[in-house]
Amino acid sequence: MKPNPPHPFGLLLLALLVSGTVRPATASVATSTPTARLDTVLVTTRLPDDARRRAESVARLDAEALDRLAPTHANEALARVPGAWASRGSGQEQLLGLRSPVLTGAGACGAFLVLDDGVPIRPAGFCNVNQLSELNLAQAARIEVLRGPGSAVHGSNALHGVVAVQPRLPGDGSSARVEFGSDDYRRALISIDSDAHFRLDANAVDAGSFRADEGYRQQQATAQWQPSPGSDTRLAFAANRLRQETAGFAFGEGAWRDARRFGNQNPEAFRDADGARLVLHHRRAAGDGELLLRPYARDESQVFLQHFNLGQPLEENGSRSVGLQSMWSDDSLRVGVDLERADGELRQRQARALTAGTPAQNAQRPAGTHYDYAVDARQAALFGEKQWVLGDDALTLGARVEHLRYGYDNRAGDGNLREDGTACGFSGCLYLRPADRTDTFTARSGQLGWVRTLEAGWSVGARAARAFRFPQATELYRLQRGQTVEGIDVETADSLETTLRFANARFRTEAVAYAMRKRDVLLRDAAGLSVPGAATRHRGIELAAAWTPDDATWLDANLAWSEQRYAFDRLLPGGETIRRGARIDTAPEWLGGVRFGRRFDERVDAELEGVWQGAYAIDAANTRRYGGHVLWHARIGVEITPSWRASLRLMNLADRRYAERVDFAFGDERSFPGAGRSVFVGLQWRLSAPRTGAPRRWRH
Repeated sequence: MKPNPPHPFGLLLLALLVSGTVRPATASVATSTPTARLDTVLVTTRLPDDARRRAESVARLDAEALDRLAPTHANEALARVPGAWASRGSGQEQLLGLRSPVLTGAGACGAFLVLDDGVPIRPAGFCNVNQLSELNLAQAARIEVLRGPGSAVHGSNALHGVVAVQPRLPGDGSSARVEFGSDDYRRALISIDSDAHFRLDANAVDAGSFRADEGYRQQQATAQWQPSPGSDTRLAFAANRLRQETAGFAFGEGAWRDARRFGNQNPEAFRDADGARLVLHHRRAAGDGELLLRPYARDESQVFLQHFNLGQPLEENGSRSVGLQSMWSDDSLRVGVDLERADGELRQRQARALTAGTPAQNAQRPAGTHYDYAVDARQAALFGEKQWVLGDDALTLGARVEHLRYGYDNRAGDGNLREDGTACGFSGCLYLRPADRTDTFTARSGQLGWVRTLEAGWSVGARAARAFRFPQATELYRLQRGQTVEGIDVETADSLETTLRFANARFRTEAVAYAMRKRDVLLRDAAGLSVPGAATRHRGIELAAAWTPDDATWLDANLAWSEQRYAFDRLLPGGETIRRGARIDTAPEWLGGVRFGRRFDERVDAELEGVWQGAYAIDAANTRRYGGHVLWHARIGVEITPSWRASLRLMNLADRRYAERVDFAFGDERSFPGAGRSVFVGLQWRLSAPRTGAPRRWRH
């Protein structure tokens, strides 16, 4: 296939990024100017605060940007991160792409590490592919996204990157907000702050949809307590509850742009999810450095109907875990130990016999219990990182070794028989249950980074890194016919990237070029079959810039080009043919965004945002494509009084018909249609301002 020429919107962004670098420095930036910041301080990623001497590529959204954004879904925030794509599914469902295609099915879980207040939201082997929905993004203090491998410091699951969310801390003030919007959207948010000792952030959402029989209710809360302002001890609790009426795919070519986009062929589908996390943060002086101790406990459960699979089995899963993060650090050295224990279970049951597929598909997917098992996991890791500063050069070397042990207990019959012990037709049932077993994995990762500080605000850097992803429990023990546990191994990614940065009082920009190769990749093909032992390669360029020409105006933009291809051949009967060199499906070549905002007479501010998603193949053969889209959004805020603020958000201003995601599976094109023009209004009451001068010592 011939490469697509750049979209005019992309050329506009490139022109902006290039022209901005020659603008002269002016007066200092007002702290009240709301703009997304590039590669500033690395807080939640267990890295030192001074990002100027780090080679990692990190994008950051601060509290003011998040307040203006008021995200109803994770994709609204991640659209501001170069090379990131959070594909919106039904309700709060999402699939993430970060220097990758949007990953689905087997292999999707665990490709990205998601941190809440410094702690992974799930155990390493029990991830949730819709994990971003468990984060309280609307009330966060900041979101930081590390692009590229991050395993050397963070461990398993930081294969393509890290999404880290930091809550607002005691002392950040009290407020209340209500919002109403299109399609019966209602949300209430409250923040209660008690003299920098206790803080509660809570919200509740009740949302409908433009699609039939779709909507969700969600409640989230984050509570924190510390003995005194600036204390070395802080206790944090986070909880999430989701009740979702799910709409399935719109089936058929172009269904996302005609009347079919309003329908729901799976009104019976649903998703119920609950989760809670308790974390104790404690710091103390130790020798010439500081010791961080972070014990934690988690509990989560899900029940959902697999409307996307033939037979629509019901899945029930859950896990309970405890762990300890510990790290000693000084100005140049960090060493630490991570320990974790988790116990989980999964049951999958199909209520009735399948009749909608081919005779073979119907026979291979019988009614009854497909899987019923429990898994206990034990994890231990040792990591270290050393930085040397030699004049204008900073060199960083990091390494990690991590061990994971699974103990698997099959509570159903071994093999691939029906629940009653009889055999399926057409060479046996699809679902394969291994006998009880123990599996261990050991992985090593490392990174080497170099940064040179140049004159006039410029710096240049390079980074080489290896990351890994342990097989998830579901990938090992929820097998398909013909698979074995031994055929599934630790997935690795080797990456090289170079970075050029510039910053002064008014302008910041970053350009990153990277190349990455992945081995022992686990995929899911268009026939619904797992593909272990695959290989892929990825390369791209990411550009980002933020410019504040005066204290009342801001302009920021991001643009990413990538080429992502299969690096193996699969020519087996019964599944999807994959050829080396073909573009990976659901991997846009171009992603970009631009935002222009201005504050008027200190009381009114407005922002216009454009988001561009380029074309991509929707099948491994590269014979079907989605053409991409451009969306425009507007946001307006009015300070009615010092305590009251009103807001208006207009999403998809042009009422563009588009698809959140399109793929090809089971012989048909499938899509999640995007919402048309939507309007949201909000009213906020600030009960108390942030405590001035409050110490902010929490650096994770």
